[in-house]
Amino acid sequence: MVAGGAREAGGGWSRRRFVGAAAGAAAVVAVPSPAAPGSDASGPAGRRATAPAKRGTPGPAARPLHLGTYTSVDGGGTGIGLASYDPVTGRITGAGTVTGVADPSYLAVHPDGRTLYAVDERTDGGVTAVRLADHRVLGTRSTGGAAPCHLSVHPCGRWLLSAHYGSGSVAVHPIGTTGALGERTDFVTHSSPPPGPGQQGPHAHQIVTSPDGGHVLAVDLGTDTVHSYRLDPAAGTLTEVARARARPGAGPRHLTFHPDGRHAYLANELDDTVTVCAYDPGTGRLTIGGPQSTGTGTGTNYPAQLLVTADGAHAYLANRGHNSLTRYAVEADGARLRLVGTVPAGGDFPRQIAFSPDGRLLFAANQRSGTVSVFHVDSGSGDLRLAGEPFASPVAVCALPL
Repeated sequence: MVAGGAREAGGGWSRRRFVGAAAGAAAVVAVPSPAAPGSDASGPAGRRATAPAKRGTPGPAARPLHLGTYTSVDGGGTGIGLASYDPVTGRITGAGTVTGVADPSYLAVHPDGRTLYAVDERTDGGVTAVRLADHRVLGTRSTGGAAPCHLSVHPCGRWLLSAHYGSGSVAVHPIGTTGALGERTDFVTHSSPPPGPGQQGPHAHQIVTSPDGGHVLAVDLGTDTVHSYRLDPAAGTLTEVARARARPGAGPRHLTFHPDGRHAYLANELDDTVTVCAYDPGTGRLTIGGPQSTGTGTGTNYPAQLLVTADGAHAYLANRGHNSLTRYAVEADGARLRLVGTVPAGGDFPRQIAFSPDGRLLFAANQRSGTVSVFHVDSGSGDLRLAGEPFASPVAVCALPL
């Protein structure tokens, strides 16, 4: 077993959570949560954030930061962590917790900025909506799949998409005018191709919409495949239109697009590589290129997530094991990645990375150390510079700056 986060449908520990959970408990004892736990007194559709004493006082320009965790592991969090960050210095200040949300390991925000969505990464998977104005939980819907580990909102704002590691499936939920979720409109299990080397079944790890909004792509680590779907904008149903096969045993985990919409980059968890992909917006077809180095040497390493800057000039990869961020220069109009080097992640097991909206800061959620590191991003050179001491957050697996 290796890196990361959820129980399999049969009830045993899966490879996603086993290592991270085992190390996370000890880490959080040494690095306690900044926010005291609270109680849920208003029921499943009316939970609000707790209000512990804040650590410091954020400046007037502070921006919100939301933190994902696991609530069902020793030393884990008690819900969605609330914080703020200074967009100039990168300093994070704790602000409480939205309690009652089970294992919110991945977070996404609606395009209108009013609603936050979280996976409930459990055997009986769910997705939860939280109103950002007052952090009131608007309700949870079943996904029908096991261990949802990723979700995204379609750019039109009408559909929530989720991927389930445990059952190798994807689902669609409608989003109402208040941001609340309706019952799912589609559910697709990746029944083929057969699993890759060392895998027992499909493991959908990500679902994302192409930049033009024309296709939805689902990355499946268990079958070394990226599935392309068309989403019916009225019915919320998925129709598969293409498949792209990574090399056997690559274990594709995370796909990110270049701003031109014609190239994408794939992080392969199991063989410790990245690949450049060509993308056809008209057909949804992805063509996966050859493997490239992560720059992490010969030690054990599991690539987690890739980011590309808004100008398409630089790309960054989070490395669990090597505990670093790899920097690439993006060349040939997006068709080539050139390895520049690595910098320490500032924590143990960087599970997820995200840019601030202006692209000047990069946040890394470090699962084992229970911390969030913040880096200043040099827009010209692409250099990363650590912005002070990492912020303590129990079993930090997702950081979403707004």
